[in-house]
Amino acid sequence: MSANAQGRSSGEVTADALKIAKSINFPEGYGIELDGASKDQKEVFAEMGIALISGIGLMYFILVMQFSSFTAPLAVMFSLPLSLIGVVLALLITGGTLNLMSLIGVIMLMGLVAKNAILLLDAARTLEAEGVDREEALMTAGRKRLRPIIMTTFALIAGMLPVAIGIGEGSEFYRPMATAIIGGTITSTILTLLIIPSFYDSIELTREAWGRRFLALGKRFKF
Repeated sequence: MSANAQGRSSGEVTADALKIAKSINFPEGYGIELDGASKDQKEVFAEMGIALISGIGLMYFILVMQFSSFTAPLAVMFSLPLSLIGVVLALLITGGTLNLMSLIGVIMLMGLVAKNAILLLDAARTLEAEGVDREEALMTAGRKRLRPIIMTTFALIAGMLPVAIGIGEGSEFYRPMATAIIGGTITSTILTLLIIPSFYDSIELTREAWGRRFLALGKRFKF
């Protein structure tokens, strides 16, 4: 028995079919197991999830070495979920679905959106090292890095736009990837410039507060 589904993704059809199958009382010794394209899709999604988590973890450890701090990279990591807002909105607006190509776009976004936060925080930390107050350093870095961040964002969007529109042979296959990248890049760029400085400042204030507490405890108990 077979059927063709039109206007719906294979994931939605598989979920509905499993829901119906699980409501059936099978005789003893019988059960349900995915096979074919649905099984392959499930395995691919699991592998993509592992690749995404591994990439984020590796990115964090590299940033720890670059910034010589365990707390500063947290602000960069916080910029990654901001891109998912744009991905979801872009797919909803264009009627796309979360499939293999859109997941590849999300993985690519993890490196692209982190770049903006790294540019911003690197400039701010350089100014801090020169003795500039943190808040002033963050505002100066925002003004200084605004132009290169906007330029790279527009260049990326311009490069992905023909694929997202669907120009060229086979473009429909890559369209979800381009749509995810464009949507995630737009929202992450805007939110990175507005939210990341405040988040970084809050992290550093918390770190300094805990540092003073441990120092006070050390003096009290003569550690």
